[in-house]
Amino acid sequence: MRAVRLQAVGRIELAEVPDPVPAFGEILVRVEAAGICGTDRHLYKGEFPCAPPVTLGHEFAGEIVGCGPGVALDLGTRVACDPNIACGGCEQCLRGRTNLCLRNVAVGIHRDGGFADLVAFPAHRAVPVPGLHPHHAAFAEPLACTLHGVDMGAPVPGERVIVLGGGVIGLLAVQLARNAGAEVTLVTRHPAKRELALQVGATHTAATEDEARALLPKGADLVLECAGVAETVEMAPRLTRSGGRVVVLGVLPQGETVRIEPFDLLFREIQLLHSFINPFTQTRAAAMLATGRVNVAPLISRIIPLSEAAATIANPAAAGEVKVLVVPG
Repeated sequence: MRAVRLQAVGRIELAEVPDPVPAFGEILVRVEAAGICGTDRHLYKGEFPCAPPVTLGHEFAGEIVGCGPGVALDLGTRVACDPNIACGGCEQCLRGRTNLCLRNVAVGIHRDGGFADLVAFPAHRAVPVPGLHPHHAAFAEPLACTLHGVDMGAPVPGERVIVLGGGVIGLLAVQLARNAGAEVTLVTRHPAKRELALQVGATHTAATEDEARALLPKGADLVLECAGVAETVEMAPRLTRSGGRVVVLGVLPQGETVRIEPFDLLFREIQLLHSFINPFTQTRAAAMLATGRVNVAPLISRIIPLSEAAATIANPAAAGEVKVLVVPG
C-alpha cells in the first residue's frame, strides 16, 4: 500500500509499504479522508516531538475492513480515529488527566497514522460515525481539541469572546462560542478568513489588535488564542478585560518563548490557561458533526490525492487556506 512517511526531520515522502495487520484489540481501516494539521508541519520541521520513521496523519476517518483478535466490530462501519492512546495506569491517567498521560502514544505521531491507504489502530480509539460524510468525519479530532479548550474557557450567554487566528481551530472555536450564547469577534489578517468567520457565526471580525480594541474597548471576557504564534499569545492578555480568561489552544514550536507581563496579569487578575489535545471530547465532537451543530463544509479549502500530501506538508499553507483534506481513493 501507499503511505506518506516522515523518514526524518525535513524528509517526507510517499512510499510503498506492506499492508498493516491488526494486532489483538485492533481494527484495520481503509482511510477515506485525512486532514493536514499544523502539527504535521511542526513534525516535518522537528518542532514537535515524534518518532520517525512514521506514517503521519492523526485526523482521519474511514471504513473498518478488518478486525484483529478480540475485536467484533461490524465490517463496513465508518469510524473517526481518536489518535491518543493513554496508558491508563500512570499518575496522570489515574487522576483523570489522560491528555497528560506520561506514556501517551499518538497515532500519526508515535505510530503509523492515516496518510495511507490503510491504517491499524486500537478498536477502543475508534468512534463510530454512521451516516456522516467522511470529509466531515475527519474533523472529529480537531473539533474535539477545540472543544476541550472552549470547555476550559467556559463561555456563557452574553459574554464577549475574542478568537485569535482564522485557521481551522479558530473557526471551530467561533462556532462553539456562539453555540454557548456568546458574542464572538474573530481577529485575523486574512480577508477571506474574516468573511468565512462571519459565514459560520462570528458577530464581528477585525484585522488587527487595534481594530479589535475599537470593537471591545474594555476587552473580552474570554480570549481564545488559536493561531499558535508568539504575536497572538502576547496579544491575548492585552485584549482581555479585568477578571477575564485566556485559553491558549495554538501550538508554538517547541522551545519558542513569548513575553508576558506578570504584573498586568496579577493586577487585573487575568487567568492564563493552556489546552492540550482532546480528553473525553471526541464522541461529543462526532455527535456535533452528525447533528450539524458545527458546520465544517465551508472550512474545506482543498481536497488532494495521497500523491500530493508530502509536498503539501513540506511547504507553508497557502494564504487563506483553512483545511486541506487528503483522500487516498
